[in-house]
Amino acid sequence: MKKQPGRPILIVEDDEDDRFFITNAIRKCGIPNELIYLDNGQQALDYLMDTRDKPFIILCDINMPLMDGIELGRKIHGNDYLRKKSIPFIFLTTTDNPRHIDDAYKLTVQGFFKKPDDSQQLQEIIQQIFGYWTKCLHPNDD
Repeated sequence: MKKQPGRPILIVEDDEDDRFFITNAIRKCGIPNELIYLDNGQQALDYLMDTRDKPFIILCDINMPLMDGIELGRKIHGNDYLRKKSIPFIFLTTTDNPRHIDDAYKLTVQGFFKKPDDSQQLQEIIQQIFGYWTKCLHPNDD
């Protein structure tokens, strides 16, 4: 899989174990991009407002302290500056609550995946997500 030069991957996840499994799956897929870890939606929002980086993708949990993933999605969707960054926003979370899924798609997120318990299944999900977005054209293409 080709690298997106200078394009970090944002992982918005407060659980250290989940961060480890996601990181491991990304690296096993051969994805060398820089990984930026943020503990909650507020940290992610602050980062996105302040950075000049063009993140390649956001992988976001839903259940987090301070600001959950749904609220982060609302803030991005409701902000012209952030929405125009056109960063693919993917939920990767333990919940499969139909209300969360419905709320997520109202925000025009680009995917909603339940974290599997199996590391091989997580790696397959990561491979599919990144395979798609590596080939997909979008406004942040360099």
